[in-house]
Amino acid sequence: MKAELGMESMAHVTCIGATVAELRSVLADVSSSGIDNVLALRGDPPRGEAVFHQTEGGFAHAAELVNLARSEFGFCVGGACHPEKHVEAPDLESDLRHLVAKVEAGAQFLITQLFFDNELFFSFVERARRAGIEVPIIPGIMPITNFEQIQRFTSMCGATIPKSLLDHLTARRDDPEAVIDLGVAYATLQCADLLARGVPAIHFYTLNKSPATRAVVSALLAARSWEGSVGRRYLRAGDALVEAALSLPRTPL
Repeated sequence: MKAELGMESMAHVTCIGATVAELRSVLADVSSSGIDNVLALRGDPPRGEAVFHQTEGGFAHAAELVNLARSEFGFCVGGACHPEKHVEAPDLESDLRHLVAKVEAGAQFLITQLFFDNELFFSFVERARRAGIEVPIIPGIMPITNFEQIQRFTSMCGATIPKSLLDHLTARRDDPEAVIDLGVAYATLQCADLLARGVPAIHFYTLNKSPATRAVVSALLAARSWEGSVGRRYLRAGDALVEAALSLPRTPL
C-alpha cells in the first residue's frame, strides 16, 4: 500500500500469543519495510477464550508494547481507548488510569473503540483531558452492515447501541439491504456531527468490506457539511439521529 499506492500505512500489532522477543522481531520487520506508524494493542482473547491470558515471556498490557515500539524503534505509536470503558475494567476511573499509563509510555494518538452515541465520545474526551491526556483522540466508527454481527461485536467490546437505533435495526433484521441502508445513513450523520464539532480525524472499522465505508466517505465528501458550520450540531443524543437517518435517500453501494 505504501510503496505501490503512496498511501501512508499503519501496522496493527498485538500482544496476543507472542513473546517480547517475537514482538521485537515483528517490529523490526515493520521498520525495515519502511512503515513508520504502529497501532499497539494488547488484543482481544483468541476465539474460544473468554479472557486474556498473558503469553509466557510476553506483555500483559498494551502500554508495554507502546513503550517497546516507541523507545526502541522510534515509531509514531497509537493506542486504543474506550469511550464506554474497556470491557474488563471495573470502572471508568480504573480504565482512565490505564489510558494515562499508555500515553505516558509513548502513545502519541488514540483511536476509540466503536460507539453509536456521539455524546459518549465527547464526554470521554472531556474526562481524558481532565486527566491530563493531551494527545489527539480519534473516534472509531463502524457502519452497521449486519444485524447479528453488530450485536456480537458490541457484546464483546462493551459498546452499546441506542435503543431507538436497535429497535429500527431489529425491525429490519430479516431485510439485509434495509439494515445496510440504515447503517450507512446513521454512520454518515454521526460522522458529519463529529466533524462539525472538531474531531481531528475519523477511523473507520471496515472489517475488510469497504462498500459501506466508501458510501459514507463519498456522502461526506459530497456534502462537506461540516465546512463553515462551526458550532452547528447535526444530531442530538437519542431518537433525532435515527429519525434523520431514516429520512435520507438510499446510498447505492
